Amino acid sequence: MSFNPTTSRKHYHLFDEEQIDHMYFDISPAGEIDANKYSLYNFTGDPKLEYAEWDSRLDMMNSWFSDMKTNERFLYERESINGSKVVSKIIDPVTKEVREMLNFASNDYLNLTQDPRILEKVTAIAPYYGAGAGGVPLLSGSMNIIKQLQEKIAEMKGMEQAIVYSSGYGANIGTISGLLGHRDVAIYDMFAHASLIDGSKGSNKKFFSHNDPASLEKVLKNIQNKYINKLVVVDGVYSMDGDICNLPEILDIAHYYGAWVLVDEAHATGVIGKTGKGTLEHFGLEGKVDIITGTLSKAVGSVGGYVAASSRLINYLKYTSRSYMFSTSPFIGSVVSSLEALNLISKQEAGMDKLWENIHYVKNRLLKAGFNIGNAETAIFPLIIGDDNKVKEMTYRLHLKNIFVNPVPYPAVPRKLTRVRMTVTAGFSTEQLDYTLNQIEEIGKDLNII
Repeated sequence: MSFNPTTSRKHYHLFDEEQIDHMYFDISPAGEIDANKYSLYNFTGDPKLEYAEWDSRLDMMNSWFSDMKTNERFLYERESINGSKVVSKIIDPVTKEVREMLNFASNDYLNLTQDPRILEKVTAIAPYYGAGAGGVPLLSGSMNIIKQLQEKIAEMKGMEQAIVYSSGYGANIGTISGLLGHRDVAIYDMFAHASLIDGSKGSNKKFFSHNDPASLEKVLKNIQNKYINKLVVVDGVYSMDGDICNLPEILDIAHYYGAWVLVDEAHATGVIGKTGKGTLEHFGLEGKVDIITGTLSKAVGSVGGYVAASSRLINYLKYTSRSYMFSTSPFIGSVVSSLEALNLISKQEAGMDKLWENIHYVKNRLLKAGFNIGNAETAIFPLIIGDDNKVKEMTYRLHLKNIFVNPVPYPAVPRKLTRVRMTVTAGFSTEQLDYTLNQIEEIGKDLNII
């Protein structure tokens, strides 16, 4: 890496055998890579990075981060000192003072991470088992409390059997990679979660337009005789847009062409369906989907992941899903809390009615103010801006007003769809929602977003 003060640019040598090449970056007044001119893509997704030394890659990214911090726009990793509460105590990354912030950044939709009924169960039961399982599920890590959780998941999802993983990411990667061979293919909704797409690394994959059954049919027609097994992969509720999968049509088309369907229920469980069972209950399709995966870290308020399917498939995955086979069984406290949370959701004692009251209130206010929220229809609201700098600025200004939201820049979403992502939970009062929405509207007008 070198810096030329006369051109105000940093450049990094690339080790391309065919030509001499460099990567050039404009610098800011602070002498770092200008955070207002570049996005995360430049340091994680640019194909030229393949030819850069590790030291150069590290320097590029850290210089960009340093410039954001200098401008007080680095609003990642904000630390809470009281957990995921509606009013979270957050250490300000600049001043180091503790701010009491309204938490619109959490996926804890039912606020079950703080529910005293669940905490009481964990305190009472977990000591019998200890802190950890002590082994992988197939060996010494198999415990009856874990089996109870698996049975509860299978019952809620209308499937024969389920297994749990230590993370939702591990469940998705392990399930898909455990199924796909070189003559198989996964067909993804283009907005599918990264953990789903990562499951097919090194395997065949195709994409169809978001939530578009006609696009899926076109893909399936084109590959009809090219692969032995086909797996259509969708989210029940999409994590960046908050819209619900068009499952009835997608399921019909997939099965017509002989494909299996996998639905990730991460953001659906505890949020949609009459009793919070998720997408299948929402559409009355219990027992119709081939594979259901999900996490226990959203509305369930804990941590971990699962896959639910036929007993034959679950038995198969136990010995082909490497993230299941070679990971220690989940933390016992999270198993107990997940089981109790699912029991509360099933009994409709987890606050879904209040969650939906808040969802409707926020959606109406945002639309009335003129924000572009896409097709949001659940607890996730994207304030679509299409400008990375305005995304950072709005996040920063809301931070100063003690409102915690998440910036979503490119390449996490397409450039024209960069957004501030806010999530609504059951615990907010109308007064807290009004304060937040008034601030969002005022800032939106000042930045010419609305």
